[in-house]
Amino acid sequence: MNSSALQAVLFDMDGTLVDNMTFHIAAWGAFCQRHNLLFSLENYYQNLNGRNSRDTLELLFGRHLDDGEVHRLTEEKEELYRQSYRSHLTPIAGLVAFLQDLKAQGVALAVATSAPLSNVNFTLQGAGIDSFFSVVVYGGMVQRGKPDPEIYRTTADKLGVKPADCVVFEDALLGIESATRAGMTVVALTTSHPAAELVGLTALQLPDFEDMNFEKLKQLHSKKTVWPSVSGCSDEKKEHGQTLLRH
Repeated sequence: MNSSALQAVLFDMDGTLVDNMTFHIAAWGAFCQRHNLLFSLENYYQNLNGRNSRDTLELLFGRHLDDGEVHRLTEEKEELYRQSYRSHLTPIAGLVAFLQDLKAQGVALAVATSAPLSNVNFTLQGAGIDSFFSVVVYGGMVQRGKPDPEIYRTTADKLGVKPADCVVFEDALLGIESATRAGMTVVALTTSHPAAELVGLTALQLPDFEDMNFEKLKQLHSKKTVWPSVSGCSDEKKEHGQTLLRH
């Protein structure tokens, strides 16, 4: 493939490779109730969904947490999630056929997720899709979590491709912002937000992968549309974590 072609497809994990957000929300609700923390769906979808464990926990607890606390609290919440979701774990509709199509066309495949490593292994291996991805970057591998573009830029670097030659599949507003700021074409899965909320922020909105294939994605990527930032905040403000997402 030449330098202007679609060379890589990067996937968020939760809500993108698997339709599991209701299980995560239930686990967060139980966790917050256990710790007497405020939790609401609106706050979750606008400000927490897509963040790494440290950033999410520190926002919920309203204070800095040391590494030991982050690890312990993360695994407490994620074990709640894994116990409830284990028997439901399956790839989102159409995903496996789409991955096979991309692989056959020589497209590099990667995962860029804010999830901890324990969930990455649980999900990719449990869904039987780990062998498709040559690169997996998870929350603990980067200094700045989504919406910062670091995780997507790091993933592209590991694949040896330019951001402009990548397409990202995401479901979360913070993840969409991260990929957009990395300079990548973004396609949204509507597992976390209705399509109407994502029009203008992403190149395409899909409920699953049933109607997606390499040829359609190549055509979409060739348009090279640059979408606006999710929040409209300046890069300076984003770097200091001051992005506030609103509908």
